[in-house]
Parts: sequence; C-alpha cells; structure tokens
Amino acid sequence: MKNDNQIFGIRAIIEAIHSGAVIDKVFIQKEAQGDLMKDLMKAIKANNVNFSYVPVEKLNRFTSLNHQGAVATISPIAFHDLDTLIEQTLESGKMPLFLILDQLSDARNFGAIIRTAECVGVNGIIVQKQGSAPVNGDTVKTSAGAVFNIPICKVDHIKDAVFHLQSCDIKTVAATEKTENTIYDIDFKVPVAIIMGNEERGVNPSVLKVVDEKAKLPMYGTIESLNVSVACGAFLYEVVRQRLL
Repeated sequence: MKNDNQIFGIRAIIEAIHSGAVIDKVFIQKEAQGDLMKDLMKAIKANNVNFSYVPVEKLNRFTSLNHQGAVATISPIAFHDLDTLIEQTLESGKMPLFLILDQLSDARNFGAIIRTAECVGVNGIIVQKQGSAPVNGDTVKTSAGAVFNIPICKVDHIKDAVFHLQSCDIKTVAATEKTENTIYDIDFKVPVAIIMGNEERGVNPSVLKVVDEKAKLPMYGTIESLNVSVACGAFLYEVVRQRLL
C-alpha cells in the first residue's frame, strides 16, 4: 500500500480522527502505554474506529519512520449508510441482492469478493466495523477497481444488519456447512442477503441462529472447504442463474 494511504504517529492519528478523515483501521503496538496512547484510545472508541493490536514488527513494515506505536490506514472510499442504501434499493424497483461479510479478515479475499459482487449486480456489501478486513491497496488491486463501483456499509454488529434486512422483507441466507440444504434448495428469486463468514471459523454461531435459511455447497473431494471468495462466487452465480430462468 502506498504511503499516502497511511498516517503514522499518535498525535497525527488523533488529529485525523477529530477532523473526520475516513480512517479504515488503526494498528496499535501491543502493550503500548503512555498518556498520548490513552488519548488515542479515547478518540478511537469515541468515534468507533476499527483498530487492532499488532507486534511492532508489523508497524515497522508499514514505515521505517518513527510511528510511536501507531499506524492508521485511510480508506480510499467513503462508506455508505445502510438504512439509506436499503431504502434506495427498494425504491429502485430492482430485485434486492445484498452481501454480508461476517468479519472476513483477508484484504485480498475481500477484494476478490467485491469484484465478483460488482459483476453480478450486488446492491451493497455490509461489513462489521470491528474485525473486518481493511479497504487498502490490496483490496483495490484485487477488486480490479470494483471497490469504487459498489456501495460498502459498515455496521456495529452483523446481527443488527440481519434484523434490519429481515424487517424490510429481505431474506437472509448464511453460507455454512452446518446444514443439510445446498444452495440449489434455496429460492433466490426473492429479495435476499447472502452472509459469508470468516476464513477460519465461518459465520458466527450467534448470526447463524437468527438468519432465515442456511445453505452449503456440495463437496465431493477430500478437501472440506473452498476459499471464501470462490464459495461466495458460487453462491452469487446461483442467484444469477435462478433469476435468469
């Protein structure tokens, strides 16, 4: 990622947060202490900024300059409001198709999914503010620029987004191996939101409890799972197939 997508140094990051810059994520050195670091954490929490604790080696890879134990990445895009996006989609007369990514952590997987989502006409992608992959240079490159063409919403909790979509008569379908239903058993010709999970643990169990339906891909090989971006592509193109019939 280019350096102009980064801010380093505690005071600089605090000022960026207070100025309203679109901070995608703040990386903080593990066990970092001091009054300035406390001020940074106050600003992060007060403004609900995504952050994570990392080893100092990761910060050193971001920059060789004095980062003071903190590096922030600036998002190259502006995020959308979920309420407004749902309302606009419903008013457009198009059959709604949303994609929810439940704490997907890899920026390249994120980018690959964005690219496919844009190709099939997904109305918007919903991610959680905390624990999700950043929108960075890898995301932009892997998406082939599609990240600039599809609305992305950040929400506090995935479950809240699920409830909101359901209240708007949009069916929620989680991709999970913990079901007997395959994607070919699901009716995708209705307004729908597909939920894909984290690369390692899948969709959070608390989210699985509240979705309308669950579906899996048939697997016949010895490897038990697909890369999440590949699985997401299969789900999205089943939606396309059904809606073209």
